[in-house]
Amino acid sequence: MAYTAIENMREINEARFGSDVGPMQPPLYTNRRRRNDLKSAALRFLHNRCEELRFDASKEAEETRTGVYQGQSLKAGQIPYNMQMDLDRLCLEKALECFIDSGVAEDAYAVYYCYLEMFLGQYKNSKKMVELLSEYEANGSSLLMKHRDHYSHSVYVFALGLAIYETNEAYRRSFRAFYHWKDKPDNEVANLFLEYWGLTSLFHDIGYPFELPFEQVLSYFEVDNQERGKGCLYLAYHDVEALTGLDEVAKTHFETLYRRRFETTSELLAWDITEKLGEPYGFSEEYLLDVLNRKPTEPNRFGYFMDHAFFSASRLYRELAEELGAENLTPLHIDVLSAIMLHNSLYKFAIAFYKDKKPEKRKAPLRMELHPLAWLLMLCDELQCWDRTAYGRNSRKELHPLTASFDFSHQAISAVYAYDAAEREKIETYERQRAAYEADPTLKKPRLKAYSDMAGDKPDFTVDIERIVDTSAIPLTVRSQLRRVDQENKRTYLSSSNFLHFFDFAVALHARNMPGKPSREEMLDKFYSCSLEYRLSTLGRTRHFAAYLNAIGCFYTDKPVDFELVTRFSANDAAIFAPMEHERWVREHQAMGWRYGKDYETLPLDVPPEEEKASRAALREQLRCHKLCMDGNPTHDEIRAHYQRLPRTYQDLDWKPFNRLLQLLKEDDGSRIYRL
Repeated sequence: MAYTAIENMREINEARFGSDVGPMQPPLYTNRRRRNDLKSAALRFLHNRCEELRFDASKEAEETRTGVYQGQSLKAGQIPYNMQMDLDRLCLEKALECFIDSGVAEDAYAVYYCYLEMFLGQYKNSKKMVELLSEYEANGSSLLMKHRDHYSHSVYVFALGLAIYETNEAYRRSFRAFYHWKDKPDNEVANLFLEYWGLTSLFHDIGYPFELPFEQVLSYFEVDNQERGKGCLYLAYHDVEALTGLDEVAKTHFETLYRRRFETTSELLAWDITEKLGEPYGFSEEYLLDVLNRKPTEPNRFGYFMDHAFFSASRLYRELAEELGAENLTPLHIDVLSAIMLHNSLYKFAIAFYKDKKPEKRKAPLRMELHPLAWLLMLCDELQCWDRTAYGRNSRKELHPLTASFDFSHQAISAVYAYDAAEREKIETYERQRAAYEADPTLKKPRLKAYSDMAGDKPDFTVDIERIVDTSAIPLTVRSQLRRVDQENKRTYLSSSNFLHFFDFAVALHARNMPGKPSREEMLDKFYSCSLEYRLSTLGRTRHFAAYLNAIGCFYTDKPVDFELVTRFSANDAAIFAPMEHERWVREHQAMGWRYGKDYETLPLDVPPEEEKASRAALREQLRCHKLCMDGNPTHDEIRAHYQRLPRTYQDLDWKPFNRLLQLLKEDDGSRIYRL
């Protein structure tokens, strides 16, 4: 019984109406051929292990006592509170499923949105933190020599961690033991893992906007074939305490927690990391704090590299303190921050020295029981090297895997990274050069990143991972293959601009029928008057806008171009993309467990006439059936035919709101829509 509150609502309805009228348990994705692939394992974790996520027993008791529901659906008070929590979890499950299928940033966005709404407060308060990374990478990374996507990458890392937790008993045991949760029920431990692993994985790279300007300056010299180092101009950060400084509330709180007074997050994390790793790796707190203090201020001491992990941990602390309150942060929050601080270069080059030319200086790989979150982050961060947009000039010339398949069976990881068969000529050239090098080691060793790292019986890729993290409890095998890679699911269209603010457009689109010119706060209040499920549906409209434009031969851009300007969609346009929007709506509702039905209009209700309309609207949410839904697995043509049979008023709902979105693009994004 994966979604217990939904099942409980079903039992209440059966007792109330004398028959099984729903709601029905939502479906779980299953791969009939491979039970332990990435998608199956990650989604099974969310579906089965996370029962009663964010449930509130006191609210449930109050609902039983008063007969008044405290949950939010289309409106407040329509469903039980815990049923809302179940539906929120289902939103996250389906958002992750959609992302794993596509890998595109628009679907990664939905995962971020769900997570932030569920665990960190309303998305509107943290949107800058999430959107800044996406904007920097999309608009500034092409100036770099080497850079690849970290936005979608982080959601893949999130999914990998869920799959490993789901399938690896040794990791589950280590995680539970590390936090002394011997007596906690399995679902409670899984729910805590989801919350804190989500923070660790989804935000481990949010410090890249601090690293990118540094790399942009150095790339000026690399373009001129000068290697980074002495003689290159470089950036360094000063007054870092503006980011790392702790206020008095935080100082007092951490002193209570740890019986130590800290002035900055660097001091706090140097202490935390030393407590975990200092003895087994032979370093002191003073040494580590000195390294952390010099990371942003003296990059020349670190090979002329800026460590984004330092800024990711510092920036995330700021967000947690502002959203949750510094006085509410727990040791688990600090473990999240220290895991992020460790994941890039700090552990590799200042603690373990894993690539030192002197083998005796190299330290043992990190064991999961020393810091489970850091261990998992470093493993998943290394594994996630496929399907990453290459922005940098050199990165675009390299050969990276376009897709990967995983099997997590038998307490192990088997990974197959697939390279595009269209690159066969480049690979054959590399193979000839490698054969020549093996015959004559005096030649320069050839390299074709990342393909060359995965070539051979014991690839460098695997060797490096095993030097970083101890994989004895989860053996890793890696191989590569060439095959034709289908990129159709990428949904790449001509439309391009700064149209990254899906949230802002969804809020305004949702408020399209408000009288007058509502303020931003009024629009936000209306948007948040419905549940996460309904807000995601509105976001779905804005995320699919480029696809609809593509279907009618249009595109949006913030650049002036010599094409016909579109100021309003015509009936002919609507005839093409309105059925597409209807199909999105139908499939979205099916995924969320809705079914076809009109019971909410006909079942007997014992309420006064003036309350019947509102009661039937609430009943629809409690039964989760809708007269516009479809059952089974309808084809594209069947959904289109269903749309054609709808009354005109319902058809208009699938296209008229987009005229409002067209106006919003013009006003708020500086974009225009053109027809090819």
